[in-house]
Amino acid sequence: MSVSPNLRSQTTSEASKLPKPRMSTRNRLLFFLTAWLIVLMPFLFWWNTWFGRQLSDKQLAEYLQDQKHPRHIQHALVQIGERLTRQDASVAQWYPEVVRLASDPVEEVRNTDAWVMGQDTSGTGFHEGLLKMLADPSLMVRGNAALSLVRFADATGRPQILELLQPATVTAPQSGKVIDTSTVGTAIHQGGVVAKVQEDNQTGEIRSPISGRLRALSARTGQTITAGAQIATIDPGTEQVWEALRALYLVGQQDDIAAVLPYERELPDIPDHVRKQAMETEKAIRERATR
Repeated sequence: MSVSPNLRSQTTSEASKLPKPRMSTRNRLLFFLTAWLIVLMPFLFWWNTWFGRQLSDKQLAEYLQDQKHPRHIQHALVQIGERLTRQDASVAQWYPEVVRLASDPVEEVRNTDAWVMGQDTSGTGFHEGLLKMLADPSLMVRGNAALSLVRFADATGRPQILELLQPATVTAPQSGKVIDTSTVGTAIHQGGVVAKVQEDNQTGEIRSPISGRLRALSARTGQTITAGAQIATIDPGTEQVWEALRALYLVGQQDDIAAVLPYERELPDIPDHVRKQAMETEKAIRERATR
């Protein structure tokens, strides 16, 4: 049976007058609470991990002692370093803590600490602390300590600075079967996963000691490797190379030119400012040698 147009129109009109279903107050509150949390949680994470957030002296003293939260210690150290660049002498009260943290068990803390000690060449214990850090097991800590020593007009860390210009070798800390690897050519951060190894149903991650680019892989997925075996090579990142070249501009010797020359090449992965710095560094080294 067909429905007349008038009846259809009347039915539609009556339906439009019916009250539309509304969201209950409880559901509205849940909706707004969920939306608020979606916005709030990333903000809280950023707020708690952002080292630019200013700390009061009381907070700074507390953060330096917070062994349960290494990022709090880093935050405090960054704040001290920034205040030093503003020539704020009041931070000298925490110098004993800065010296103590040179032997902290967390690599990231020691790395930041080495940078801070380079901000004040008159800091008590800083020079001696940096010299000890040249033997640190971390390549980046050794490198940062060497760069900071240049501010003290001390070239003792020259070998460690040269090390920053070389590709880093990644070795396996454990034996096992390789179940996954990164891709050659991939940019990787310090601590980024290069490969995953499985042994006795336990999975371990092999991480990069530096930020840079994965140049080569010596192990492939499915291969069984032994502890200590070389599995990858990482080319150093732009910032690391830039800082090392700037340091060698001041303390480099003629034997160091061989390590500088590769960065003078016009290649896509060598930024122009790095290439120019390499050329200036070579020039400065040669002029020093003739004097």
